[in-house]
Amino acid sequence: MSYKIVVDSCCELPEEYKKDARFEIVPLGLEVGDYQVMDDETFNQKEFLEKVAAYPGCPKSSCPSPERYREAYHCEAQDVFVVTLSSKLSGSHNSAVLGKNLYHEKYGDKNIYICDSESASCGETHIALKAMELEEAGLSFEEIVKELDAFRDAMHTYFVLDNLETLRKNGRLTGVKALVASTLSIKPVMGAIGGSIVQKGQAIGIKKALTKLADILAKEVVKSEEKVLMITHCNCPERAELIKSMILDKVRVKDALVMDTAGISSMYANDGGIIVTI
Repeated sequence: MSYKIVVDSCCELPEEYKKDARFEIVPLGLEVGDYQVMDDETFNQKEFLEKVAAYPGCPKSSCPSPERYREAYHCEAQDVFVVTLSSKLSGSHNSAVLGKNLYHEKYGDKNIYICDSESASCGETHIALKAMELEEAGLSFEEIVKELDAFRDAMHTYFVLDNLETLRKNGRLTGVKALVASTLSIKPVMGAIGGSIVQKGQAIGIKKALTKLADILAKEVVKSEEKVLMITHCNCPERAELIKSMILDKVRVKDALVMDTAGISSMYANDGGIIVTI
């Protein structure tokens, strides 16, 4: 195996890659009051969402240690590509960088590239699968790093959530203008710019917000026919299929992929949340 792709557990890998030796998922921790669990193959979304709904406080996450990342890099592969949550949302990226330093101190030289996705969830998936595609195409490590940076910079991330409380309480909405009271059923359409969350628009009700998301995507995304549409949902597959059809009514894409959220994405998206990247 000439290369390895390491992702943190906010990255939703398609099922066929979860046991693929070319990939390794480094889990974050989840905490809802006294309830603590790792975001790995043992994660139970239904149980987690029930705990969140019953807990008056705010769920929290803990990033992997630098040592955990260091050991993920310790393998036969000479090229290692690492994709993390936006550094503006989590300490996972910083731990990955420290882990690289620790690796070099303990084990010596190796090509390790750590990509700040400036996104989350399927945004990370996009970059991880692009790294695999470029490696399989035979590009050099340096060429892949350059291509991944450009790919990341051209990627668009959008999301509509039923509940913004976890993001708000964890201080992740600091750059967003004051949001309207949820009792008015006004749902903001959010996006990411440089890894920070921004508000792109709003609508009354979730369906109109999804329509607005599709409209914004159609206006902002160029050469969509060359791109893959990825959608992750938190416990709402019908809603994911709805936004998929809304988007495909407006733009042509190379492929479309729908996935359910793992632990970290479930914590931030909350029950009913939709994340779209292209």
